[in-house]
Amino acid sequence: MKIIRSIELHPGSREEKLPDFMPDFPYIASRAELDRYRQPFVPWHWHRAVELFYMESGTLRYRTPNAEKIFPAGSGGMVNSNVLHMTETVSRSQENVQLLHIFDPELIAGAAGSAIDRSYVAPLTGDPGLESPEEPAHRAVLAQIRQAFLLQESQPGYELRLRSALSEIWLSLFQLSPPGANRGGAGQNADKAKRMMTYLQAHYGEKITMADLAAAAYLSERECYRVFQTCLHTTPVRYLNGYRLQMACRMLADGQATMTEIAQACGLGSSSYFGRLFRQYTGQTPLEYRRKWQDRAKK
Repeated sequence: MKIIRSIELHPGSREEKLPDFMPDFPYIASRAELDRYRQPFVPWHWHRAVELFYMESGTLRYRTPNAEKIFPAGSGGMVNSNVLHMTETVSRSQENVQLLHIFDPELIAGAAGSAIDRSYVAPLTGDPGLESPEEPAHRAVLAQIRQAFLLQESQPGYELRLRSALSEIWLSLFQLSPPGANRGGAGQNADKAKRMMTYLQAHYGEKITMADLAAAAYLSERECYRVFQTCLHTTPVRYLNGYRLQMACRMLADGQATMTEIAQACGLGSSSYFGRLFRQYTGQTPLEYRRKWQDRAKK
């Protein structure tokens, strides 16, 4: 099981990078130590892989364009393929550990368009919702998710046993949540949001106007605002500034660039303005933040 203490996104698509996710067996088990992340949240992202998770400790808030749910220790759930989502820890004063099965749906379906894909996989991956096993019947699924983490890679037949376990979990979810939900407007809005996020994150160091964003996404400026509010519950400007500050945090923690260099690289203007904005965002000055995370990296 891989220990995760940060998130990396693919430049260009903004999908999450999945370390050790190999085409010949598209699955990873991760232990996300969320209290060790530099920020108390994982920003909006998506991935083709399905995410099944179990909260070992702490409490985590999940947000999707359609829902917001709290997952305390002992609970768990599923984030579907390509669903926009973000998470944040409810408290930084306690250990927050999340165990995750992350796998490509084809691991269960086999070839795209197969009978299993058509009948069981594709209908369920078309649902944009966030599943959370809470009812008595769902607790059995949660136990299946947790039990699958006990499989050992060194055990003969590990890959077959794991695929079988994931297939059983999938069948249980299929039976409990009869597919047939239509992505409809929600899916279309999410796709529009992804296009705009991709553009903003590719050009965050530049001066960007609403006209630039609208042209890049083939939308009107009004539609840009509407989609951001509907899907991400914020405005394009706030999202862009948040992303710029996230990149500034990374540059501060990982390098020695000056405040002026970081401010300019992240499109945040002067170093004095950057300092004020950064303190509002993190509660620390840029230098305090750099010392904290570079000192921690030495331990």
